[in-house]
Amino acid sequence: MGGDLAPLIAVVGSDGSGKSTLSADLLAHVRRTRIAESGYLGLGSGEQGRRIGRWPVIGPPLHRFLDGIADKLREPGAPIPGMLAARYALNKSQKRRAKFAGLVDRRRAGITIVTDRYPQLEVPGLHDGPILAGRAPNARLAAMQAEERALYAEMAAYVPTLVIRLHVDVDTVMARKPDHDRALITRKVETVPMLTFNGAPIVDIDATLPYEEELAIATAAVDQALAAA
Repeated sequence: MGGDLAPLIAVVGSDGSGKSTLSADLLAHVRRTRIAESGYLGLGSGEQGRRIGRWPVIGPPLHRFLDGIADKLREPGAPIPGMLAARYALNKSQKRRAKFAGLVDRRRAGITIVTDRYPQLEVPGLHDGPILAGRAPNARLAAMQAEERALYAEMAAYVPTLVIRLHVDVDTVMARKPDHDRALITRKVETVPMLTFNGAPIVDIDATLPYEEELAIATAAVDQALAAA
């Protein structure tokens, strides 16, 4: 889907892999030759939770409570923890779908997009995939889970022109993001190779390389993809 759309370059990878920095520099590069804009498709939930954790007195326990719910939502073998959590997750995904629709409209207007993150179906619960990754213990929750999966299937049908997939080791991430949960980061790092984005062209880059080298590899790949688009 999307043959009549302007190109889209997606930069993906674990937290701490440098997605934001690389996508910003690639956008600046693309803008030298064509109209281009950024397209952030994350939900900001992690940073929002960390801000809550810094609130006086109530912040740390509230952050732990919210993290506990998030952990249960993203764990494939765990039951979805109730209707309230499911509604929260579905609402988040509907907001992402609305942002995605705006991005598609900009592509229809001829604007090339460089996005930090991209929705996918291969790894539910992580990497901007469906939030309701767990097991639905009743029909109502199963219906909500199916509704959410349909949103992501619709978004994933728009295959990126190119995916820059960043790889980084856990120790490097923890050095860059010491406030992150190591176990969760480990899962994210280990699942990055599973992200295929519906068969999109992918260039894999070692995000522990000197940044100038990383940027040169990414820039060359983007130039080639845009020339062929």
